[in-house]
Amino acid sequence: MRDFHAPGRSPVIAGRGMAATSMPAASLAAIEVLKAGGNALDAAIAAAALLGVIEPQSTGIGGDNFCLYAPAGTGKVIAMNGSGRAPGAATPEALRAAGLSAMKADSAHSVTIPGAVAAWEKLNAAHGRKPLDFLLQPAIKAAEEGFFVHARVAHDWEEAAGKLRGNAASAKHYLVDGEAPRAGARMDFPALARTLRAIGRDGARAFYEGPLAASMVRTLRAQGGLHAEADFAAGLHGPEFVNPIQRRFRGLDIFECPPNGTGIIALMMLGMLEGFDAPAGGAMGAERLHRHIEAARLGYRDRDAFVADPVQVEVPVEHLLSDAYLHALGRGIRDGRAMELPPPGRTLLPVHADTVYLCVVDEEGNACSLINSLFESFGSGILDEESGVMLHNRGFGFRLEEGHPNCIAPNKRPMHTIIPGMALKDGEPYMPFGVMGGHFQPMGQTLLLTNMLDFGMDVQAALDAPRLFPREGKIQCERGIPADVVAALNGMGHECIPFAKPHGGGQAIVIDRARGSLTGGSDPRKDGCALGY
Repeated sequence: MRDFHAPGRSPVIAGRGMAATSMPAASLAAIEVLKAGGNALDAAIAAAALLGVIEPQSTGIGGDNFCLYAPAGTGKVIAMNGSGRAPGAATPEALRAAGLSAMKADSAHSVTIPGAVAAWEKLNAAHGRKPLDFLLQPAIKAAEEGFFVHARVAHDWEEAAGKLRGNAASAKHYLVDGEAPRAGARMDFPALARTLRAIGRDGARAFYEGPLAASMVRTLRAQGGLHAEADFAAGLHGPEFVNPIQRRFRGLDIFECPPNGTGIIALMMLGMLEGFDAPAGGAMGAERLHRHIEAARLGYRDRDAFVADPVQVEVPVEHLLSDAYLHALGRGIRDGRAMELPPPGRTLLPVHADTVYLCVVDEEGNACSLINSLFESFGSGILDEESGVMLHNRGFGFRLEEGHPNCIAPNKRPMHTIIPGMALKDGEPYMPFGVMGGHFQPMGQTLLLTNMLDFGMDVQAALDAPRLFPREGKIQCERGIPADVVAALNGMGHECIPFAKPHGGGQAIVIDRARGSLTGGSDPRKDGCALGY
């Protein structure tokens, strides 16, 4: 039980349905869908669409989607890869001819075809109960009538103001007198509302074909992009159901989406850590954090070497998840000293990225784990004024290095950082979970899981706990990491540095079938909450 004298909040407990998202209005929208007869998947889509309006720096219909859906009583987890592909004309040679020596975050060349809308439609058609038009109504209302900017959203908006000033349409519609709106300001996006109405009326085809797609292509080509209307038309059929990957950990079956997503790195880290005894000093002790850092360094080294689009590149998934490989890596982790790693391939991913993760459980016990993203804050910063669509920059995850598995190529999907998680217990949904934050996500997921399963934290405490992350030879520490622990890690050969922006933000819901209860948590690093009824 938490210290009620200290800042914080308790986990939310309910019996019928629950939603945990990064904005209160989105959690409420999900609950209202459940009460109207929708299932967990319906509620998640409604919440994600609304977040694309009221948390616009993080997500939107100009971005991508991954989803894990666990229908109760089936023992199955359904995985959706809603990541978009590069244009058909996107080759390393063409981009170098355009003057690029590396991918640029604010370039039209980093805009892959958005996958979210087509993924929502495909998920809804296969497993939903309510029509897509019904699910988009909260987002349409917010875009038309306006919404109030929350504190964390305002903070991120201000940080991205320079990017928005670099695009005339973005500056016109996303800045107020040249500045980011402050917390409490009211914003609206009427063009986006019209686009959402068109999608509700005519389906995803309205986004990928016809006037809206043509407008987005014109905007991108005016910025030097190689996109064609045929690329958007193909995007209507781009998202696909895929076979999830999994690993057993502490009595739970942990599921992730396969590559081109990086959920495999979370499973690899769990495999490396599973052989260790309880560490001295507990959850916030230097020994535990050192082990986790080392597992992350090994996992992310392999990410940079192997993870790419498996349709175009062979990704050795079976080998990377094998006990023999992971236990051998784990044995290389030594308490008390940092290991020497061969230098990894230089990652081109940003220091931090913006994404929304949310989860919903309905009265029947169906569980949805869904993540939607523009990648960096406001994605590419390129707004198509006619459609009101802010376009993501997921293609920034590509490389221009010939022969690298993640080198850009026509119709190829980039290595993707967004990873929803799902835990099953005894063949039933137990916990949808996820932690946002760009490439931090595998680290965040494994911290969350081990906080709960190894150290007995409840779901809210596990999300609240301080975080750190190894990047570019240094350990980025949140302010909550104790000073003596930082000193001890430095003594082991790590180089800890303070990190101004908190690592990620997460949600999770635990299903207790014996008690008939749902227990949810939402990360204090964002503006959101868990709600149940």
